[in-house]
Amino acid sequence: MDDTGVAVKIPGTVRRIVSLVPSLTESVAATVPEALVGATDWCSHPADLDVVRVRGTKNPDLDAIRRLRPDVVLANAEENRAPDIEELRRSGVPVWVTKIETVAESFTSLERMFALACRTDPPAWLAEARQAWRAPYEGPRRTAIIPIWRRPWMVVGRDTFTGDVLRRLGVDNLYAGHAERYPKIPLAELAGREPDLVVLPDEPYAFSATDGPESFPGLTCALVSGRLLTWYGPSLVDAPALLRRVLG
Repeated sequence: MDDTGVAVKIPGTVRRIVSLVPSLTESVAATVPEALVGATDWCSHPADLDVVRVRGTKNPDLDAIRRLRPDVVLANAEENRAPDIEELRRSGVPVWVTKIETVAESFTSLERMFALACRTDPPAWLAEARQAWRAPYEGPRRTAIIPIWRRPWMVVGRDTFTGDVLRRLGVDNLYAGHAERYPKIPLAELAGREPDLVVLPDEPYAFSATDGPESFPGLTCALVSGRLLTWYGPSLVDAPALLRRVLG
């Protein structure tokens, strides 16, 4: 069964994989690159990835995916739409869906994905990632808001991988208790919470030094790589050290 509890019929040998999630694409490319035959237009790592593109995570070209004759399609419960997953399954395409909301879940999910969906041994980089995140944070804690969009302003809310990454680094999301996972919050309210940090990732909205910090005068802003903050894959190995450096 995949992470959502759905039974997925996977062949004993998997030679053709289509990934609909950028971080899973990078994970497969770093582990069994010869098996990866398709990925979304948003799959940017590795930089030299040369596979058939099947449009986006929210609007995949289902016919193109079927033509690739995949042994398995890798998806995610948050990033991909349930109707697309179900249509692929109805046409006989095995779809393995991950569900990852914490760093610990990322290790378990990826280990299961490789063993059960990709029919390969878990890679060495996954063990390295576990080790990189093993030591608990013991310093002073800080508060943060984490915008992911503007016009309208949206922030990271409850039960998110991003929130858990920051929590493990000593940074507590002020909207972790919100009823929504990605609530829309007026800018005045965000600034009024007076967080220790405003964490601005470069995806999904591409916040930059000239686009974002100016909205939070008097507050400390940290521009971070969205890949380090939101991706679960090989980036997990270096993410703790690199994020600590940027967060200060």
